[in-house]
Amino acid sequence: MPLRTAERLVLALEDLGVPADVNEGYGIALVSVWIDLVVWTDGTCYSWWSGRISERTRRKLYAYSPANDPVTAARRVAERYAELRDTHPLSALIREVLAVPAGVWAVVPV
Repeated sequence: MPLRTAERLVLALEDLGVPADVNEGYGIALVSVWIDLVVWTDGTCYSWWSGRISERTRRKLYAYSPANDPVTAARRVAERYAELRDTHPLSALIREVLAVPAGVWAVVPV
């Protein structure tokens, strides 16, 4: 159930142009979206770090969305993704790797 729930979120994120990857095990599934943005689900809800810290406790504050509404969860995750893309852009190396067409790899002599 967690895997199917995560996959529904990934499909909703894809509709918004947000790439994501799913990994599952130990009764939960993780949707990896960006640096500091991993959504986890046990099949009943989605949770992720909101990017905020509690002023009182100094602990991270997490966002929550019910699993029966992956479209709303995806919209909220996409908003956080947009914030993080501004503060954590891709490194030059990753941009270079992503610019190479799929299946084309060159070996550079050392």
